[in-house]
Amino acid sequence: MPFIPHTEEDIRAMLESIGANTIDDLFDEIPAALKTGTLKGVPPGLNEMEISRLMLERSEADGRYFNFIGAGAYEHHIPAAVWQITTRGEFYSSYTPYQAEASQGSLQLLYEYQTMMASLTGMDVSNASMYDGASALAEAALMAVRSHKSSRRILMPATIHPVYRSVVRTIVKNQGIEVIELPYCRQSGQTLPESLDEFGQEEFAALVIPQPNFFGVLEQVDALTDWAHSKNALAIGVVNPMALAMLTPPGEWGGKGADIAVGEGQPLGIPLSSGGPYFGFMACKQALVRQMPGRIIGRTTDQDGKPGFVLTLQAREQHIRRSKATSNICTNQGLMVTAATIYMALTGPDGLRRIAVQSHANILALLEKLEPLKGVKRIFSGPVFHEAAVALPAPVDDVLRMLKGKQILGGLNLKEYYPELGNTVLICATETKTAADLGNYANHLGQALDNISSVNSRATSATSLST
Repeated sequence: MPFIPHTEEDIRAMLESIGANTIDDLFDEIPAALKTGTLKGVPPGLNEMEISRLMLERSEADGRYFNFIGAGAYEHHIPAAVWQITTRGEFYSSYTPYQAEASQGSLQLLYEYQTMMASLTGMDVSNASMYDGASALAEAALMAVRSHKSSRRILMPATIHPVYRSVVRTIVKNQGIEVIELPYCRQSGQTLPESLDEFGQEEFAALVIPQPNFFGVLEQVDALTDWAHSKNALAIGVVNPMALAMLTPPGEWGGKGADIAVGEGQPLGIPLSSGGPYFGFMACKQALVRQMPGRIIGRTTDQDGKPGFVLTLQAREQHIRRSKATSNICTNQGLMVTAATIYMALTGPDGLRRIAVQSHANILALLEKLEPLKGVKRIFSGPVFHEAAVALPAPVDDVLRMLKGKQILGGLNLKEYYPELGNTVLICATETKTAADLGNYANHLGQALDNISSVNSRATSATSLST
Protein backbone atom coordinates (compact mmCIF):
# COMPACT_ATOMS: atom_id res chain seq x y z
CA MET A 1 0.00 0.00 0.00
CA PRO A 2 1.45 3.44 -0.88
CA PHE A 3 2.64 5.47 2.12
CA ILE A 4 1.76 9.15 2.23
CA PRO A 5 3.42 10.85 5.25
CA HIS A 6 1.74 13.61 7.20
CA THR A 7 3.21 17.10 6.99
CA GLU A 8 4.01 19.08 10.13
CA GLU A 9 0.95 21.20 9.39
CA ASP A 10 -1.22 18.06 9.20
CA ILE A 11 0.11 16.87 12.56
CA ARG A 12 -0.53 20.22 14.24
CA ALA A 13 -4.07 20.33 12.90
CA MET A 14 -4.85 16.83 14.16
CA LEU A 15 -3.37 17.53 17.61
CA GLU A 16 -5.39 20.75 17.90
CA SER A 17 -8.53 18.86 16.92
CA ILE A 18 -8.16 16.43 19.84
CA GLY A 19 -6.78 18.96 22.32
CA ALA A 20 -3.21 17.64 22.60
CA ASN A 21 -0.03 19.70 22.44
CA THR A 22 2.40 17.02 21.22
CA ILE A 23 2.33 13.43 20.01
CA ASP A 24 4.01 12.41 23.27
CA ASP A 25 0.90 13.59 25.11
CA LEU A 26 -1.00 10.72 23.50
CA PHE A 27 1.15 8.25 25.43
CA ASP A 28 1.36 10.04 28.79
CA GLU A 29 -0.20 7.05 30.59
CA ILE A 30 3.03 5.08 30.07
CA PRO A 31 5.27 5.39 33.20
CA ALA A 32 8.52 7.24 32.53
CA ALA A 33 10.51 4.30 33.95
CA LEU A 34 9.28 2.11 31.10
CA LYS A 35 10.37 4.50 28.36
CA THR A 36 13.74 3.79 26.73
CA GLY A 37 14.39 7.28 25.42
CA THR A 38 16.25 7.42 22.14
CA LEU A 39 16.77 4.30 20.00
CA LYS A 40 20.56 4.19 19.94
CA GLY A 41 20.74 1.11 17.75
CA VAL A 42 18.66 2.60 14.95
CA PRO A 43 20.70 4.37 12.25
CA PRO A 44 19.81 7.85 10.95
CA GLY A 45 16.96 8.10 8.48
CA LEU A 46 17.64 7.79 4.74
CA ASN A 47 16.03 9.61 1.86
CA GLU A 48 14.14 7.80 -0.89
CA MET A 49 17.14 7.43 -3.20
CA GLU A 50 19.37 6.11 -0.43
CA ILE A 51 16.84 3.59 0.88
CA SER A 52 16.11 2.36 -2.66
CA ARG A 53 19.80 1.72 -3.23
CA LEU A 54 20.19 -0.03 0.12
CA MET A 55 17.29 -2.40 -0.55
CA LEU A 56 18.53 -3.12 -4.08
CA GLU A 57 21.97 -4.03 -2.73
CA ARG A 58 20.45 -6.33 -0.16
CA SER A 59 18.24 -8.07 -2.71
CA GLU A 60 21.18 -8.56 -5.06
CA ALA A 61 23.20 -10.06 -2.19
CA ASP A 62 20.60 -12.83 -1.96
CA GLY A 63 21.28 -13.75 -5.58
CA ARG A 64 18.85 -14.84 -8.28
CA TYR A 65 18.27 -18.57 -8.55
CA PHE A 66 16.52 -20.79 -11.04
CA ASN A 67 14.14 -22.72 -8.80
CA PHE A 68 13.46 -26.43 -9.36
CA ILE A 69 12.12 -27.07 -5.85
CA GLY A 70 8.42 -27.83 -5.39
CA ALA A 71 7.40 -30.08 -2.48
CA GLY A 72 4.19 -28.21 -1.69
CA ALA A 73 5.23 -24.64 -2.56
CA TYR A 74 5.34 -23.86 -6.27
CA GLU A 75 6.74 -21.08 -8.41
CA HIS A 76 4.19 -19.90 -10.96
CA HIS A 77 3.96 -16.71 -12.98
CA ILE A 78 1.74 -14.17 -11.25
CA PRO A 79 0.32 -11.41 -13.48
CA ALA A 80 1.23 -7.96 -12.14
CA ALA A 81 -2.46 -7.02 -11.99
CA VAL A 82 -3.13 -9.63 -9.27
CA TRP A 83 -1.27 -7.91 -6.46
CA GLN A 84 -1.82 -4.41 -7.86
CA ILE A 85 -5.53 -4.98 -7.25
CA THR A 86 -5.09 -7.03 -4.08
CA THR A 87 -3.13 -4.25 -2.36
CA ARG A 88 -5.75 -1.59 -3.01
CA GLY A 89 -6.91 -0.15 0.28
CA GLU A 90 -10.39 -1.68 -0.04
CA PHE A 91 -8.91 -5.19 0.10
CA TYR A 92 -5.59 -4.67 1.83
CA SER A 93 -6.92 -3.25 5.08
CA SER A 94 -10.22 -5.12 5.36
CA TYR A 95 -10.66 -7.88 7.94
CA THR A 96 -13.41 -10.30 8.94
CA PRO A 97 -16.74 -9.03 7.52
CA TYR A 98 -18.77 -9.23 10.72
CA GLN A 99 -21.07 -6.38 9.66
CA ALA A 100 -22.61 -7.42 6.39
CA GLU A 101 -24.05 -3.99 5.68
CA ALA A 102 -20.53 -2.49 5.77
CA SER A 103 -18.69 -5.40 4.11
CA GLN A 104 -20.50 -6.13 0.86
CA GLY A 105 -17.32 -5.91 -1.23
CA SER A 106 -15.38 -8.37 0.94
CA LEU A 107 -18.36 -10.71 1.19
CA GLN A 108 -18.90 -10.72 -2.56
CA LEU A 109 -15.23 -11.50 -3.17
CA LEU A 110 -15.35 -14.42 -0.72
CA TYR A 111 -18.57 -15.63 -2.35
CA GLU A 112 -16.86 -15.59 -5.75
CA TYR A 113 -13.86 -17.42 -4.24
CA GLN A 114 -16.13 -20.14 -2.82
CA THR A 115 -17.86 -20.52 -6.17
CA MET A 116 -14.55 -20.89 -8.02
CA MET A 117 -13.15 -23.41 -5.52
CA ALA A 118 -16.34 -25.48 -5.52
CA SER A 119 -16.16 -25.56 -9.32
CA LEU A 120 -12.45 -26.41 -9.38
CA THR A 121 -12.82 -29.26 -6.87
CA GLY A 122 -16.16 -30.51 -8.19
CA MET A 123 -17.66 -30.27 -4.71
CA ASP A 124 -20.99 -28.86 -3.55
CA VAL A 125 -19.71 -26.15 -1.21
CA SER A 126 -16.48 -24.43 -0.17
CA ASN A 127 -15.70 -22.47 2.97
CA ALA A 128 -13.98 -19.08 2.97
CA SER A 129 -10.48 -20.60 3.36
CA MET A 130 -8.28 -22.02 6.11
CA TYR A 131 -4.93 -21.14 7.66
CA ASP A 132 -2.88 -23.42 5.37
CA GLY A 133 -3.04 -26.77 3.57
CA ALA A 134 -1.65 -28.79 6.47
CA SER A 135 -4.10 -27.52 9.08
CA ALA A 136 -6.92 -27.87 6.52
CA LEU A 137 -6.15 -31.59 6.33
CA ALA A 138 -6.15 -31.85 10.12
CA GLU A 139 -9.54 -30.11 10.18
CA ALA A 140 -10.81 -32.56 7.55
CA ALA A 141 -9.74 -35.46 9.78
CA LEU A 142 -11.62 -33.97 12.74
CA MET A 143 -14.60 -33.34 10.48
CA ALA A 144 -14.60 -36.97 9.32
CA VAL A 145 -14.51 -38.30 12.89
CA ARG A 146 -17.41 -36.04 13.89
CA SER A 147 -19.40 -37.24 10.89
CA HIS A 148 -18.61 -40.94 11.30
CA LYS A 149 -19.35 -41.06 15.04
CA SER A 150 -18.42 -44.75 15.54
CA SER A 151 -14.72 -44.64 14.56
CA ARG A 152 -11.83 -42.41 15.59
CA ARG A 153 -9.28 -43.88 13.19
CA ILE A 154 -7.89 -42.29 10.02
CA LEU A 155 -5.95 -44.05 7.24
CA MET A 156 -3.11 -41.81 6.07
CA PRO A 157 -0.84 -42.82 3.14
CA ALA A 158 2.90 -42.31 3.55
CA THR A 159 2.73 -40.47 0.23
CA ILE A 160 1.02 -37.51 1.93
CA HIS A 161 3.31 -34.49 2.43
CA PRO A 162 5.46 -35.28 5.53
CA VAL A 163 4.72 -31.87 7.07
CA TYR A 164 0.99 -32.41 6.60
CA ARG A 165 1.22 -35.79 8.36
CA SER A 166 3.11 -34.21 11.23
CA VAL A 167 0.58 -31.39 11.61
CA VAL A 168 -2.36 -33.80 11.55
CA ARG A 169 -0.83 -35.94 14.29
CA THR A 170 -0.05 -32.89 16.42
CA ILE A 171 -3.63 -31.60 16.22
CA VAL A 172 -5.53 -34.90 16.67
CA LYS A 173 -3.27 -36.86 19.06
CA ASN A 174 -4.84 -35.44 22.23
CA GLN A 175 -8.37 -36.06 20.99
CA GLY A 176 -8.18 -39.83 20.99
CA ILE A 177 -7.86 -40.07 17.21
CA GLU A 178 -5.53 -42.69 15.76
CA VAL A 179 -3.70 -42.04 12.49
CA ILE A 180 -2.60 -45.22 10.72
CA GLU A 181 0.05 -44.83 8.03
CA LEU A 182 -0.25 -46.78 4.80
CA PRO A 183 2.84 -47.99 2.89
CA TYR A 184 3.57 -47.02 -0.70
CA CYS A 185 4.62 -49.19 -3.62
CA ARG A 186 8.39 -48.87 -4.16
CA GLN A 187 7.92 -49.47 -7.88
CA SER A 188 5.07 -47.11 -8.78
CA GLY A 189 5.28 -44.61 -5.90
CA GLN A 190 1.54 -45.01 -5.27
CA THR A 191 -0.70 -46.32 -2.52
CA LEU A 192 -1.98 -49.51 -4.15
CA PRO A 193 -5.65 -50.36 -3.53
CA GLU A 194 -4.72 -53.97 -2.86
CA SER A 195 -2.47 -52.85 0.00
CA LEU A 196 -5.66 -51.86 1.86
CA ASP A 197 -6.94 -55.45 1.98
CA GLU A 198 -5.45 -56.02 5.44
CA PHE A 199 -7.73 -53.28 6.76
CA GLY A 200 -10.86 -54.69 5.17
CA GLN A 201 -12.37 -56.00 8.41
CA GLU A 202 -11.71 -52.86 10.45
CA GLU A 203 -13.71 -49.67 10.76
CA PHE A 204 -12.26 -46.27 9.84
CA ALA A 205 -13.64 -42.75 9.76
CA ALA A 206 -11.78 -41.76 6.60
CA LEU A 207 -9.13 -42.56 4.02
CA VAL A 208 -6.91 -39.66 2.93
CA ILE A 209 -6.08 -39.62 -0.79
CA PRO A 210 -3.43 -37.26 -2.25
CA GLN A 211 -3.55 -36.14 -5.89
CA PRO A 212 -0.77 -35.81 -6.88
CA ASN A 213 1.12 -37.27 -3.93
CA PHE A 214 4.31 -35.92 -2.34
CA PHE A 215 6.46 -37.76 -4.91
CA GLY A 216 4.58 -35.97 -7.69
CA VAL A 217 2.94 -39.26 -8.68
CA LEU A 218 -0.75 -39.53 -9.54
CA GLU A 219 -2.67 -41.92 -7.30
CA GLN A 220 -5.39 -44.37 -8.34
CA VAL A 221 -8.02 -42.08 -6.89
CA ASP A 222 -11.11 -43.81 -8.29
CA ALA A 223 -10.25 -47.20 -6.79
CA LEU A 224 -9.18 -45.67 -3.47
CA THR A 225 -12.35 -43.58 -3.18
CA ASP A 226 -14.58 -46.56 -3.95
CA TRP A 227 -12.70 -48.68 -1.38
CA ALA A 228 -13.29 -46.04 1.30
CA HIS A 229 -16.99 -45.85 0.55
CA SER A 230 -17.30 -49.65 0.50
CA LYS A 231 -16.02 -49.62 4.11
CA ASN A 232 -18.41 -46.85 5.19
CA ALA A 233 -15.51 -44.39 5.48
CA LEU A 234 -15.21 -40.88 4.07
CA ALA A 235 -12.76 -40.12 1.27
CA ILE A 236 -10.65 -37.00 1.90
CA GLY A 237 -8.85 -35.66 -1.17
CA VAL A 238 -5.64 -33.64 -0.69
CA VAL A 239 -5.17 -31.90 -4.00
CA ASN A 240 -3.00 -29.39 -5.84
CA PRO A 241 -5.47 -26.79 -7.20
CA MET A 242 -3.36 -26.18 -10.29
CA ALA A 243 -3.35 -29.89 -11.13
CA LEU A 244 -7.16 -29.88 -11.00
CA ALA A 245 -7.18 -27.74 -14.13
CA MET A 246 -6.28 -30.89 -16.09
CA LEU A 247 -7.13 -33.79 -13.76
CA THR A 248 -10.46 -35.22 -12.64
CA PRO A 249 -11.71 -33.17 -9.65
CA PRO A 250 -12.24 -34.99 -6.33
CA GLY A 251 -15.99 -34.49 -6.56
CA GLU A 252 -15.94 -36.94 -9.48
CA TRP A 253 -13.61 -39.60 -8.07
CA GLY A 254 -14.99 -43.12 -8.15
CA GLY A 255 -18.69 -43.81 -8.20
CA LYS A 256 -19.75 -41.19 -5.65
CA GLY A 257 -16.90 -38.67 -5.52
CA ALA A 258 -14.73 -37.72 -2.56
CA ASP A 259 -16.52 -36.37 0.50
CA ILE A 260 -14.02 -33.64 1.45
CA ALA A 261 -11.34 -31.87 -0.58
CA VAL A 262 -8.53 -29.84 0.96
CA GLY A 263 -5.18 -28.46 -0.10
CA GLU A 264 -2.78 -25.55 -0.23
CA GLY A 265 -3.93 -22.56 -2.27
CA GLN A 266 -0.45 -21.04 -2.74
CA PRO A 267 -0.19 -22.02 -6.46
CA LEU A 268 -3.10 -19.67 -7.18
CA GLY A 269 -1.33 -16.32 -7.32
CA ILE A 270 0.59 -16.40 -4.03
CA PRO A 271 4.37 -15.78 -4.24
CA LEU A 272 6.75 -18.16 -2.47
CA SER A 273 7.73 -15.38 -0.01
CA SER A 274 10.20 -17.44 2.05
CA GLY A 275 7.45 -19.77 3.22
CA GLY A 276 4.31 -17.72 3.55
CA PRO A 277 1.77 -16.54 4.28
CA TYR A 278 -0.25 -19.05 2.26
CA PHE A 279 -3.84 -20.28 2.66
CA GLY A 280 -5.67 -23.57 2.86
CA PHE A 281 -8.88 -24.43 1.06
CA MET A 282 -11.65 -26.84 2.02
CA ALA A 283 -14.70 -28.02 0.10
CA CYS A 284 -17.17 -30.80 0.82
CA LYS A 285 -20.46 -32.43 -0.07
CA GLN A 286 -23.66 -30.69 0.93
CA ALA A 287 -24.44 -33.43 3.49
CA LEU A 288 -21.34 -32.48 5.50
CA VAL A 289 -21.68 -28.71 5.34
CA ARG A 290 -22.60 -28.28 9.01
CA GLN A 291 -19.51 -30.19 10.06
CA MET A 292 -17.23 -27.92 8.04
CA PRO A 293 -15.19 -25.40 10.05
CA GLY A 294 -14.78 -21.78 9.09
CA ARG A 295 -17.19 -19.43 7.40
CA ILE A 296 -19.51 -19.75 4.43
CA ILE A 297 -20.71 -16.69 2.54
CA GLY A 298 -24.17 -16.75 0.99
CA ARG A 299 -26.07 -14.64 -1.52
CA THR A 300 -29.53 -13.49 -0.53
CA THR A 301 -31.99 -10.61 -1.00
CA ASP A 302 -33.06 -7.91 1.43
CA GLN A 303 -36.64 -6.91 2.27
CA ASP A 304 -36.73 -4.77 -0.86
CA GLY A 305 -35.64 -7.66 -3.07
CA LYS A 306 -32.14 -6.29 -3.66
CA PRO A 307 -29.32 -8.88 -3.82
CA GLY A 308 -26.72 -8.93 -1.07
CA PHE A 309 -24.13 -11.12 0.62
CA VAL A 310 -24.08 -12.40 4.19
CA LEU A 311 -22.23 -14.72 6.56
CA THR A 312 -24.46 -17.76 6.15
CA LEU A 313 -22.61 -20.22 8.38
CA GLN A 314 -20.04 -19.49 11.10
CA ALA A 315 -19.40 -22.70 13.03
CA ARG A 316 -16.66 -21.20 15.19
CA GLU A 317 -16.42 -20.90 18.97
CA GLN A 318 -16.55 -17.10 18.90
CA HIS A 319 -19.94 -17.25 17.18
CA ILE A 320 -21.66 -20.18 18.92
CA ARG A 321 -21.38 -22.20 22.14
CA ARG A 322 -17.90 -23.68 22.46
CA SER A 323 -19.27 -27.23 22.78
CA LYS A 324 -21.03 -26.82 19.45
CA ALA A 325 -18.11 -25.28 17.56
CA THR A 326 -16.41 -27.28 14.82
CA SER A 327 -13.05 -25.60 15.35
CA ASN A 328 -11.19 -22.78 17.00
CA ILE A 329 -8.27 -22.64 14.54
CA CYS A 330 -10.17 -22.11 11.30
CA THR A 331 -8.41 -18.85 10.51
CA ASN A 332 -9.48 -17.20 7.27
CA GLN A 333 -6.53 -15.95 5.21
CA GLY A 334 -8.52 -13.13 3.66
CA LEU A 335 -5.78 -11.27 1.80
CA MET A 336 -4.36 -14.46 0.26
CA VAL A 337 -7.85 -15.50 -0.80
CA THR A 338 -8.32 -12.09 -2.39
CA ALA A 339 -5.19 -12.60 -4.49
CA ALA A 340 -6.23 -16.14 -5.42
CA THR A 341 -9.69 -14.99 -6.48
CA ILE A 342 -8.26 -12.25 -8.67
CA TYR A 343 -5.67 -14.66 -10.08
CA MET A 344 -8.34 -17.22 -11.04
CA ALA A 345 -10.61 -14.52 -12.48
CA LEU A 346 -7.80 -13.09 -14.63
CA THR A 347 -6.47 -16.47 -15.72
CA GLY A 348 -9.79 -18.21 -16.31
CA PRO A 349 -10.37 -21.95 -16.77
CA ASP A 350 -8.52 -22.08 -20.10
CA GLY A 351 -5.57 -20.18 -18.67
CA LEU A 352 -5.31 -22.48 -15.66
CA ARG A 353 -5.39 -25.49 -17.92
CA ARG A 354 -2.66 -24.07 -20.18
CA ILE A 355 -0.46 -23.45 -17.13
CA ALA A 356 -1.05 -26.99 -15.88
CA VAL A 357 -0.39 -28.56 -19.28
CA GLN A 358 2.82 -26.57 -19.78
CA SER A 359 4.03 -27.50 -16.29
CA HIS A 360 3.37 -31.16 -17.02
CA ALA A 361 5.15 -30.91 -20.38
CA ASN A 362 8.17 -29.25 -18.73
CA ILE A 363 8.75 -31.98 -16.15
CA LEU A 364 8.55 -34.62 -18.90
CA ALA A 365 11.02 -32.64 -21.02
CA LEU A 366 13.38 -32.26 -18.05
CA LEU A 367 13.26 -35.97 -17.26
CA GLU A 368 14.06 -36.71 -20.90
CA LYS A 369 17.13 -34.47 -20.70
CA LEU A 370 18.30 -36.24 -17.55
CA GLU A 371 18.02 -39.76 -19.00
CA PRO A 372 21.47 -39.73 -20.71
CA LEU A 373 23.23 -38.89 -17.42
CA LYS A 374 24.91 -41.97 -15.99
CA GLY A 375 23.26 -43.22 -12.82
CA VAL A 376 20.36 -40.75 -12.98
CA LYS A 377 16.91 -42.32 -13.21
CA ARG A 378 13.33 -41.94 -12.08
CA ILE A 379 12.66 -44.19 -9.14
CA PHE A 380 8.89 -44.50 -9.59
CA SER A 381 6.97 -45.67 -12.64
CA GLY A 382 3.68 -43.96 -11.81
CA PRO A 383 2.50 -41.02 -13.96
CA VAL A 384 3.42 -37.55 -12.69
CA PHE A 385 2.01 -34.02 -12.86
CA HIS A 386 4.91 -31.54 -12.57
CA GLU A 387 7.24 -33.19 -10.04
CA ALA A 388 9.30 -36.37 -10.04
CA ALA A 389 11.64 -38.25 -7.70
CA VAL A 390 15.02 -38.93 -9.29
CA ALA A 391 17.83 -41.14 -7.98
CA LEU A 392 21.38 -39.78 -8.21
CA PRO A 393 24.71 -41.69 -8.19
CA ALA A 394 26.14 -39.29 -5.59
CA PRO A 395 25.17 -37.72 -2.24
CA VAL A 396 22.25 -35.38 -2.90
CA ASP A 397 23.46 -32.67 -0.53
CA ASP A 398 26.79 -32.44 -2.38
CA VAL A 399 25.04 -32.21 -5.74
CA LEU A 400 22.57 -29.57 -4.56
CA ARG A 401 25.41 -27.51 -3.08
CA MET A 402 27.24 -27.52 -6.42
CA LEU A 403 24.07 -26.58 -8.30
CA LYS A 404 23.45 -23.72 -5.89
CA GLY A 405 26.91 -22.43 -6.74
CA LYS A 406 25.64 -22.20 -10.32
CA GLN A 407 22.54 -20.23 -9.20
CA ILE A 408 20.27 -23.29 -9.40
CA LEU A 409 18.05 -24.58 -6.59
CA GLY A 410 18.14 -28.18 -7.73
CA GLY A 411 15.37 -29.82 -5.73
CA LEU A 412 14.55 -31.34 -2.34
CA ASN A 413 16.62 -34.09 -0.76
CA LEU A 414 14.12 -36.83 0.11
CA LYS A 415 16.49 -38.66 2.43
CA GLU A 416 15.36 -36.63 5.45
CA TYR A 417 11.76 -37.78 5.06
CA TYR A 418 12.22 -41.12 3.29
CA PRO A 419 15.65 -42.52 4.25
CA GLU A 420 14.85 -45.79 2.50
CA LEU A 421 15.07 -43.98 -0.86
CA GLY A 422 18.78 -43.17 -0.43
CA ASN A 423 20.21 -40.52 -2.75
CA THR A 424 16.96 -39.28 -4.24
CA VAL A 425 15.97 -35.73 -5.13
CA LEU A 426 12.47 -34.38 -5.77
CA ILE A 427 12.50 -31.96 -8.68
CA CYS A 428 9.77 -29.70 -10.04
CA ALA A 429 9.31 -27.78 -13.30
CA THR A 430 6.41 -25.36 -13.70
CA GLU A 431 5.38 -23.20 -16.66
CA THR A 432 8.01 -20.63 -15.62
CA LYS A 433 10.83 -22.76 -17.04
CA THR A 434 12.00 -22.42 -20.64
CA ALA A 435 13.69 -25.08 -22.77
CA ALA A 436 16.98 -23.27 -22.09
CA ASP A 437 16.36 -23.48 -18.32
CA LEU A 438 15.77 -27.21 -18.55
CA GLY A 439 18.92 -27.71 -20.61
CA ASN A 440 20.91 -25.58 -18.21
CA TYR A 441 19.76 -27.70 -15.26
CA ALA A 442 20.66 -30.95 -17.01
CA ASN A 443 24.09 -29.66 -18.07
CA HIS A 444 25.05 -28.42 -14.61
CA LEU A 445 23.72 -31.57 -12.95
CA GLY A 446 25.90 -33.62 -15.30
CA GLN A 447 28.92 -31.46 -14.48
CA ALA A 448 28.30 -31.77 -10.74
CA LEU A 449 28.10 -35.56 -10.98
CA ASP A 450 31.28 -35.67 -13.07
CA ASN A 451 33.12 -33.51 -10.52
CA ILE A 452 32.03 -35.71 -7.63
CA SER A 453 32.99 -38.83 -9.57
CA SER A 454 36.44 -37.40 -10.34
CA VAL A 455 37.03 -36.48 -6.69
CA ASN A 456 35.99 -39.96 -5.58
CA SER A 457 38.27 -41.56 -8.18
CA ARG A 458 41.27 -39.52 -7.01
CA ALA A 459 40.52 -40.40 -3.40
CA THR A 460 40.32 -44.09 -4.28
CA SER A 461 43.62 -43.94 -6.18
CA ALA A 462 45.33 -42.16 -3.27
CA THR A 463 44.06 -44.79 -0.86
CA SER A 464 45.34 -47.58 -3.08
CA LEU A 465 48.82 -45.98 -3.35
CA SER A 466 49.05 -45.49 0.40
CA THR A 467 48.27 -49.14 1.07
